[in-house]
Amino acid sequence: MLNGKAILITGAASGIGRRCAEVFAANGARVLVTDLSAEAGAEVVEGIRNAGGEAAFQPCNVTDEASVAAAVDKAVSLYGRLDGAMNNAGIEMRNKPVHELTAEDIAAVLGVDLVGVFYCLKHQFRVMKDSGGGAIVNTASSSGIRGQINASDYVAAKHGVVGLTKAVACDGGPLGIRVNALCPGLIMTPMAKDRLMQDPVFSEALEGLRQRHVIGRFGEMDEIANAAMFLLSDMSSFMTGSPMIVDGGYAI
Repeated sequence: MLNGKAILITGAASGIGRRCAEVFAANGARVLVTDLSAEAGAEVVEGIRNAGGEAAFQPCNVTDEASVAAAVDKAVSLYGRLDGAMNNAGIEMRNKPVHELTAEDIAAVLGVDLVGVFYCLKHQFRVMKDSGGGAIVNTASSSGIRGQINASDYVAAKHGVVGLTKAVACDGGPLGIRVNALCPGLIMTPMAKDRLMQDPVFSEALEGLRQRHVIGRFGEMDEIANAAMFLLSDMSSFMTGSPMIVDGGYAI
C-alpha cells in the first residue's frame, strides 16, 4: 500500500508511533523514525530492518523548530524526497482541573501536542511543495472533538490539531499536499497500560470508559496504524482536512 514511499514519523520510538513505523515498513514504506530517545529509536529501526524493511533514525524534539527542520532534511537526504509524514509525538494531560494547571503545565502540553505539529507541518510543506506534494497525518484524539474532565490542556491542544489540520489542508490543496487528522479513542499502548491504568483516579473510571466505547472494548495499536496507512496511501486520494474518528464509538 505504501510501496517505495518515504515517510517520516515523529514520536516513533514507542506506542502508536512505533507500531505505525513497523506496519508502514512492512507495507513497503521507507521510514524515518524520529524521537527524543536515540536508544529506543535505534531499537525500532533494528527491528524493522531485521524484518526486511527499510528504516533509519533521526533524533527530533518537536518543540525545537531547528530539530524538526533537521529531521525533515534528513528524510530528503536519505530517500530523495518526502512523500508522507505522521505527526504523532505527544504527551498526555496533567489530569488537573483548569484552576490547578500551572503555566508550566499548559506550556508543556501545548508545546508538544500543538506547537510541535505546527513546526512539523511548516517544514514538511517546505519540502513537499517542490516535489509534487504528499500526504500528512496529524495524530489528534477523540478529545479533539469533545470535552473531558480534568483535561483542558490536552483537549485544547487536540482541538487545535483538528483545526490546524483543516486550515493547512486549505493551504496544501493547490500544492498537491493532503492533510488529515486521526482521532483515536483509548488505545492499548504501553503508556495506557503502564502509566494511566496505574493511576488510581483513572483506573476507577476504567469500566465506565470501556462502556462508552460502544464497540465494547478499547482499541489496539494496529487499528490506528492501519487507519494512518490508509490516509497516507493513494487509497484516500480524495480526502483532505478530515478528522478521521477511530474510537470504537467513544465520541458518540
